Amino acid sequence: MNSRRHLGLVAGAATVLASAPISDIFAGWSWLFEGGLLVAMVTGAALGARSLRGRLWAQLLAMLAALLIGLTWLFGGDTAIVGLIPTPDTFAHFGSLFALAGEEVQKSYVPVPDLEGLLFVSALGMGSVAILVDLCAVGLRRPALAGLPMLAVYSVPVAVYVDSLSPIPFVIASIGFLWLLVSDNVDRVRRFGRRFTGEGRGVDVWEPSPLASAGRRLAVIGVLAAVALPLAVPAMSAGFLGEFGSGDGLGQAGKGPRGNGRVDLFAELSGRLKQAGVQDMVKVTTNDPDPFYMRFGVADQISGGGFATRQPTGQPVSDDLPDPTGLDLSAVRTQAATARVEITDSFAMPLLPVYSAPTAVRGLDAAWSYDPSLQIVYSQRANSAGLSYEFDYLRAEFTPDQLRAAPTTGTTDANQREFSRVPEVPEVRALVDGLIEGKANNYDRVRALYDYFSAKNGFKYDVAAPAGTSGAAIVDFLNNKRGFCEQYAAALAWMVRTANIPARVAFGFTLGGSSDNGVRTLTNRNLHAWTEVYFSGFGWVPFDATPSTYVVGSAPTAWAPDVDAPEETPGGPRPSLSANASGGPDGPGGTTRDPIDPDGGVTGPIDLTEELPTWVWVATGGGVLVLALLVTPALRRLTLRRRRRVRAAVASSGGGFAEVGVSAADLAMTVVTDTDAARRQAHAAWDELIDTMIDYRLVVDPAETPRATVERLIDTAQLRLDAIGQARLLGLAEERARYSQVPLATERLTGAVRSVRRVLAADASRRVRLAAVLMPPSVLLRWRGAAYTAIVTLTARTAVASNAVKRALRPRLVR
Repeated sequence: MNSRRHLGLVAGAATVLASAPISDIFAGWSWLFEGGLLVAMVTGAALGARSLRGRLWAQLLAMLAALLIGLTWLFGGDTAIVGLIPTPDTFAHFGSLFALAGEEVQKSYVPVPDLEGLLFVSALGMGSVAILVDLCAVGLRRPALAGLPMLAVYSVPVAVYVDSLSPIPFVIASIGFLWLLVSDNVDRVRRFGRRFTGEGRGVDVWEPSPLASAGRRLAVIGVLAAVALPLAVPAMSAGFLGEFGSGDGLGQAGKGPRGNGRVDLFAELSGRLKQAGVQDMVKVTTNDPDPFYMRFGVADQISGGGFATRQPTGQPVSDDLPDPTGLDLSAVRTQAATARVEITDSFAMPLLPVYSAPTAVRGLDAAWSYDPSLQIVYSQRANSAGLSYEFDYLRAEFTPDQLRAAPTTGTTDANQREFSRVPEVPEVRALVDGLIEGKANNYDRVRALYDYFSAKNGFKYDVAAPAGTSGAAIVDFLNNKRGFCEQYAAALAWMVRTANIPARVAFGFTLGGSSDNGVRTLTNRNLHAWTEVYFSGFGWVPFDATPSTYVVGSAPTAWAPDVDAPEETPGGPRPSLSANASGGPDGPGGTTRDPIDPDGGVTGPIDLTEELPTWVWVATGGGVLVLALLVTPALRRLTLRRRRRVRAAVASSGGGFAEVGVSAADLAMTVVTDTDAARRQAHAAWDELIDTMIDYRLVVDPAETPRATVERLIDTAQLRLDAIGQARLLGLAEERARYSQVPLATERLTGAVRSVRRVLAADASRRVRLAAVLMPPSVLLRWRGAAYTAIVTLTARTAVASNAVKRALRPRLVR
């Protein structure tokens, strides 16, 4: 393999390895499929330009063109010609993706889901780094400079995370950089000439040398020393390896958040509810006979893009937590209770599920804190997987009459100022004004909005509905009246805020099924979102607008009863868990596309085009394209071999083989009358032999005679006795076809080629055999020659046309 080609492939692989730190930013792996595809395209373009002996500027243009085509294919949408050629609309679309990425950065939290804007920026960054690494390492032969763009990739997660990062991505990136350095240095040493062993045996140019082995050992020792030495310093012993093996795992991709307590809860909830399987997440035991939902997150920030969470602030957990914001314990009846929780590895987040109004937490270290305004337990540097803890809490009890008597909050109340703001949406405003008209207090206004989400108004549960909490998404949901808990909660909170009442969205778990010896097991089927409305003196009061028929473990309350129940009984007993968890064709909401049954399974038809994420289709298309490119040389080789098969010619037997040591009786040689057909057969067999020699890395000299080529093949490959006769047969047939007026043909030519190929394959290394089958050098050499000829021809014709244009435009001298 050409040294520059080898170094170019190493540069591409090193770029992919250097991108490993990006895994700390994204929750999934779409970035790797898309970015890796762009790196492969850039590397391929660089190799192609260098194969055609293009100058450095031509290599740069080829890589930029490949990057642009790749971005257009992955992100151009319908703006490109045949999906590959960019147009002005494509660049405008790229600009909008940049703007979208800026918005996603503002409202998303690491690790982020597969957001289109951020995926575009990530893929563009990986492709750009691949270009810089190739230019530095191969074009300028300064591989050490390639470490700068690689370091820029690693600086992204370092800038995002305030705490220590896992060393594994850094080690992977270091391996790529060291691989690039070692490959360049080994290539420089090999340029001094051919190497020999102590016994005088020639060493193949790409055979590893002792110097290369020593370099690899030193690189490994250097990485291990860089990781281990900081541990010897007491002040640095924690942090860098503190996250190693922490077992983070968020969502289906297995990547979890490290720190800052901020997660895209809407994306997490949507992904978990759409999972086909059931995963145990939380086991809870409580002495409360009538508990409500467990909470672990709150989204109270709102913009045109929808609801979002904010950075929590608070104090370390302890046995004495501050009172919940807004709850007047002297005026509201409460019941004290205790709960014990065990978290499984399936729920790995920087948040812990607790019941509302916790007063004390035990069993957690100082990494966990409590935010009294959000009433959540969070961490800046740990996750919840595998934790066990215990907490005390207060369950508040309200009545509708008490909430009706709650005083209206004024503009001096911080909750009223901050959590009643909402972007103005005319459609929502008109609906809210119509529903709350004539209502005298905030509770009756909220109940009017809450009661609107009922089956009699056409609302149905549908987990396959498009997710989203922006103003436009809320309008779509209110028009279509199909969605799941995320949209019901966000829509009710948006409408309550439109009525100038503070509201937010809470995330947590429903009650689940029946308890086993007092232990309730909560699964991903129990994940839920609901609305919390602020009442002065009562704090944040929950309202669950999602139809209870489809919520496993729903808990209607006296102040927010089941709107689809036959009779509303405020203050009456709650419906049984079995009734609330039984959704089916006879449920009050009906069934349109209910994917969740009481057992947590999935029923009904599933549209794969809606279920599968975009990266699956992109990865599948890219894989098919790469596979097609890889198998094309092999298919071309098989086609040529099939065309060259020699069919036996009907002719009389002849002799004349003593001169080459071939038995005429054994080979059944025949003198034919159809000389043209015999020559074509001999030439085809000889061409196949030459291509076979090229495929198995044997030197071919076009200036040699067939007999000389055969004898050199016998000496070089050390053919066995049976193969020697077959090779000499092929040489004799080609020799007669070239120089004799009466050529010779035999039905054994095809078998002779096959025998020689079998012997050459048996003596070749595994790498050579695989290359001969998958990427035959004879085909690649022929394609390279054809491409060079085409370029020369095009250049010549361009020059002729240019000269003709110059002559036509040249002013004629007037005599």
